[in-house]
Amino acid sequence: MSPDNRRKTSASVANAAEGIRRVDQKIEKRQKNYDQIDEAFESFSNELKAVEDESRKIQYPKPEEKKPMSNDKTDELEQVKMTRKKKKKKKPILRWIILLIVLALISILGAAVWYYFDCQKAVQKEEEAVVFTVNPGDTVQTVTENLEAAGLIKDAKMAYYFVRLNHFSDIVAGDFSLDKSWDVKRIFAYLNDQNAVIQDDVRFTIIEGDWAKHAANSIAAVTELKAEDLIALWNNEEWIRSIMPDYPFLTEEIFDNDIRIKLEGYLTPDTYEVKKDCTAEEATLKILDETLNIYNQYAEAIANNPEGFSIHEVYTLASIIQYEAGTNKETQELVSSVFINRLAWDYPMQSSVTVCYAIDYDRNTDNWQACEVNTEFNSPYNTYKYTGLPPGPIENPGIDAIDSVVHAPETNYFFFMADVCGDGTVYFAETENEHYANVAKYLTCY
Repeated sequence: MSPDNRRKTSASVANAAEGIRRVDQKIEKRQKNYDQIDEAFESFSNELKAVEDESRKIQYPKPEEKKPMSNDKTDELEQVKMTRKKKKKKKPILRWIILLIVLALISILGAAVWYYFDCQKAVQKEEEAVVFTVNPGDTVQTVTENLEAAGLIKDAKMAYYFVRLNHFSDIVAGDFSLDKSWDVKRIFAYLNDQNAVIQDDVRFTIIEGDWAKHAANSIAAVTELKAEDLIALWNNEEWIRSIMPDYPFLTEEIFDNDIRIKLEGYLTPDTYEVKKDCTAEEATLKILDETLNIYNQYAEAIANNPEGFSIHEVYTLASIIQYEAGTNKETQELVSSVFINRLAWDYPMQSSVTVCYAIDYDRNTDNWQACEVNTEFNSPYNTYKYTGLPPGPIENPGIDAIDSVVHAPETNYFFFMADVCGDGTVYFAETENEHYANVAKYLTCY
């Protein structure tokens, strides 16, 4: 080894020795720290042991035994338990009471709803015109109360609610022609319509089959006339004779002493327009002008009818046909043939509707027997008691009924009956046996 190498080796060894010495110093220093930690831990352990020893010396009191409750407290507890049991028992009863109350409320509410809607219906089925006045400043409540007083609605309060709920409160002041066959909605729709207010020109309608008294009521409802004044005019022979030259269908036969109303049968069904303040004469002439118009269409046929009926007899038979057959043209013609056959053979007409007119019993399909059971009623209008045509018309016929008289078909029918128990179909027969068979077959509800 060279001297240089030796010198380098010796230096390296010296450096290594120095490093080892430094490491030993660090280890010795850390060991001292560990010794301090061990001493602190040992000191803490000794103190903890001392605390444990001291705790063992402490005498803790034993837990007290639970003393039995006094009798008073026991009774009180029992009362609480019993109260709770009673409350539990009362709960089902309470539920039933609540249920019954709810059901009662539902029933009351249902009845109230039914009554409300029932009160919106018309007060009657039959038409009956009434002039109703709404004064300026009238409230909805006032109007509904006045309507009830006039017999146009069933209940003012229910109508008031209807008006509020359906926004019909814009009621117009003025005179209105209302009808008892109208429901509440139609009445208030009318009262809210400015165009529905009766103006100087008013309208009235005579329906096919109306009696003269019905026509008079219709006119009086929209004008300033009274029904009794109109009837009096229609029986005023002097006035009627004064207009006869203008109306050739009015003949001496209408002055028969047995005739109830002289112009009965000649008041042609139609809708007429007159002045509100018209006179009875003006209103009547308006009607007779229309009667003349129809008469002119049939004047030749009436004059040349095969049966030789007079004008008065044509209108009389047409009125009976209108009453018996209604508005069905085919039925009218066949009914006409039955009566013409009976009259030709001098056989009683036996029309129950003539009895209705004789006893002044208003038409009511539910009580038609009232006429049937009074066939012995003593009146020249009773065609069961007297043969031939009655003294005059029993109502005011329409144009079809007049046509069915002068253009009646030729048949061998002598009998007819209406199925009042079913759909109202009219059945015809040539013999009594056939007729009675029809009665037995179709009148099963009586």
